[in-house]
Amino acid sequence: MDRERQILHIDMNAFYASCHVAQSPDRYRGKPIAVAGNPETRHGIVVTASYEARARGVRTTMTVAEAMRACPELLVIRPDFPLYRTFARQVFDIVRRFTPAVEIVSIDECYADVTGSGQFGDAMEIARRIQSILRAELQLPCSIGVATNKFFAKMGSDLRKPMAITRIDEANYQSLLWPLPVSAMYGVGRRTALALYKTGIRTIGDLAVAPLEVLERTCGSRGAVLQQHANGLDERPVVSERPSPKSVGHSVTLAVDATDQEIIRRTLLQLADQVGRRLRKYGKAGRVVTLTIRDKFMHTISRQSKRALASSLTEDIYGDAMALLNANWPEQKPIRLLGISVSELVDVNEVDITWQLGLFDSPRDRAAFDKRLRLQKLTEVTDSLRNRFGEHVVVRGRMLDHDGRAAEDQRARGTSLQTDNLHEEESNRWKS
Repeated sequence: MDRERQILHIDMNAFYASCHVAQSPDRYRGKPIAVAGNPETRHGIVVTASYEARARGVRTTMTVAEAMRACPELLVIRPDFPLYRTFARQVFDIVRRFTPAVEIVSIDECYADVTGSGQFGDAMEIARRIQSILRAELQLPCSIGVATNKFFAKMGSDLRKPMAITRIDEANYQSLLWPLPVSAMYGVGRRTALALYKTGIRTIGDLAVAPLEVLERTCGSRGAVLQQHANGLDERPVVSERPSPKSVGHSVTLAVDATDQEIIRRTLLQLADQVGRRLRKYGKAGRVVTLTIRDKFMHTISRQSKRALASSLTEDIYGDAMALLNANWPEQKPIRLLGISVSELVDVNEVDITWQLGLFDSPRDRAAFDKRLRLQKLTEVTDSLRNRFGEHVVVRGRMLDHDGRAAEDQRARGTSLQTDNLHEEESNRWKS
C-alpha cells in the first residue's frame, strides 16, 4: 500500500436535486423533490431524488407515476443540464483551490490528489474545508472519501451520505469494507456480483482471500484487479488531463413507443445535432456512425456504417443514421429508444487535407465541394451563436413539430450521454 499519497474522492449528494434546491431554496429546501425526464406526461424516469424523497420511498429509475404513488406530495422537476454544468464547474474550481491534480469522473464527482497540499493542512482538514466551502458558497452538500488510493477514496465517499467524511486506510479497511456485500464494491456490477455469489463469494472480505483462479474463472482478467483493490492495492494516479474521446454518442428513450415516421425523423435529427455539436467542441470528426434501436420488449439492435470521409456535420450523421434505420427496421414496428454514436475519431485538421480538389475534378464534384464548404461555414456560425447565447438560440426547422417544439422536448422520457470517457466540457461520465 502506498503510504505517501493522500487522495480525496468528492461525491456531490443528490446533485441534480441539490442544484435546484440551491437555485430556489424557498421553493424546494426540506421538501421531497425528484428530477425526471418528462414530468408533464408522467412517463418520465426519476433521474435523482432528494433525501427527503428517498425517505418516502422514491428511487432512481422509478417512473414519475410510481414515484408519485410512493410520495403523493413529491415535487417533480424537469432536468436542467445547463444549470448542472454551471454548478459543476464551480464545484471543480473550488476543489482546484487546494490542488491542480483534479480528475473529473462525472458531472458530480472527482478525485483530488492533495499529497503536495500540506500548506492547507492534512488530508482530513482539506476535506473538511472543501465540504464547508461547497456548502457555504454553493449551498451544495457532498460526501468525501479520504484515503491513500483511489479505490479506498471512492469507497469512503460511498459509505456514508449525505454530508459525511470517511477515511479509509491500512488500519481500518478490513473492518470497514470486508464485511460489506460484494455488490457494494466499486467495480462490481450486478451480473458480476451474481456470478460471485454462485461461487460462494458474498462479501468483499471473501473476494479479498478467494483463490485467484476462482476469480479469474468468474471475472476474467478483472478478477486479479478486484482482489488487489479489496486488499488495498491500487496504484492508479489521479489524472487531471482530459483524454481524447474514443466515441461520442447520445440516446433518448421516447415517452410513447413511436411508429410515426415524422417523430422518428425529428428525434434522429435532434440526436445527430447533439452528437455533431459535441464532436465539433472536441475538434473531432468520425468515420463510423452507429445507430441503436430498442423496442418495448427491450430488444436492442446496433447497426453501423463507415464513411469514406470523416465528418462532424449534423447533416452527414443524420443521413447515415436514416439510411441505417430504413435498411434495418420495419417502418411500422414501434421504437422505444433511439441512439446515435460516432467513432473512429480523427482531428478535424486531418479531414481538411482530404477535402483538396484535384485539377481534373468534374463540375459536379466542385459543386458538391462548394456546397459542403458553405455548410461547414454555416455550422461554424451557428456553433458560435449557440456558444454565446445558448443551445436553443438556433434550432433547425426540421426539428420542430407544428407547435414549434423540438422532438426531444415533446417526446423524451429521459436522455443519457454515451461516451467512452465522459469528459463532456469538463469530464467523463459529463453522465448526462
